[in-house]
Amino acid sequence: MNNNKELNFEDNLKKLEDIVDKLESGDVDLEKSVKLYEEGMKLKKICEEKLKKVEIQIKKIKLENNKIKKENF
Repeated sequence: MNNNKELNFEDNLKKLEDIVDKLESGDVDLEKSVKLYEEGMKLKKICEEKLKKVEIQIKKIKLENNKIKKENF
């Protein structure tokens, strides 16, 4: 779990989807379910943070004199 911030968005999303699939299957015991849920919540937060950064970056891109200009943030 420690390296999830270093993974790209797609890899973290895939891990989160795998956790959801395991939890929805009902084949994991209670203790493992709690650990998976915890890890899933951490991955959700990481994904949300990455999406927010991209959203901010997109908002910083503007069209000036028919040229795209990206502002630093």
